[in-house]
Amino acid sequence: MTSCEEDLTKANGNKSKNFPSQIINNADIVQRDSGFVSLKAKAAIIEKYELIDSPYIVARKGINIEFFDKKKPKTPGKITAKYARIFEYKKFYEAKGDVRITTNEGQRFAMQSIYWDQKKRRIYTKDTVYVTMEDGSTLVGANGMTAKDDFSEYTFYNSSGDVSSKRLKTPQ
Repeated sequence: MTSCEEDLTKANGNKSKNFPSQIINNADIVQRDSGFVSLKAKAAIIEKYELIDSPYIVARKGINIEFFDKKKPKTPGKITAKYARIFEYKKFYEAKGDVRITTNEGQRFAMQSIYWDQKKRRIYTKDTVYVTMEDGSTLVGANGMTAKDDFSEYTFYNSSGDVSSKRLKTPQ
């Protein structure tokens, strides 16, 4: 008699671990900092991939986020996108597909993708960025932009537009 035995521990070790460990349908997330609501997020489906070397969270069917500033708690900023991915350990975020950002100051940004490096507090994109200011003036950054993550400062590359002269700073 002979038998054939397979070592299941070796076979299972080679299988892919790149599948969601958690799936949240109709997600409605509220993030607080010392009791203050700092973020509200809604997504049709959120998947968490935790069993891999670089865990991440993905919202494949879009996401709507409101972010709150303690200086203006009644007026949230907003971000919408058709797709988002978050690398929690790296504190790196990406949003793609018809990305729209409205700051709590009323500035509206539109682009196809944007990236946020939370550690460096920088937001950037290489896509064309369309900006409408609260006074109605417009600006186009044809080769993208970089910005502080609170949008207090930003740089556009190859820009053009119709900007109110009140917004331009004159050297002193």
